[in-house]
Amino acid sequence: MVEAFVLIQTEVGRAEVIARQLAGLRGVLSSEYVTGPYDVVVRVGASSLEELKATVVPGVQQVAGITRTLTCPIAGGAQS
Repeated sequence: MVEAFVLIQTEVGRAEVIARQLAGLRGVLSSEYVTGPYDVVVRVGASSLEELKATVVPGVQQVAGITRTLTCPIAGGAQS
């Protein structure tokens, strides 16, 4: 499985609602609203990098109220 973190900026006041919406999407493993330069952090996964890029990440990016995303593929290391 290929996983990535997607760091998300949202419209003002929408982080909690968007985090809940994202939690129900295919490929989303976890979704949290946070404080700092990003409003929501999502962990996503797919069977391949191609699937992650073609379906999972675009699905996240299409949620209304998201203004910017940064996708950070997980390179390896400890798994939880």
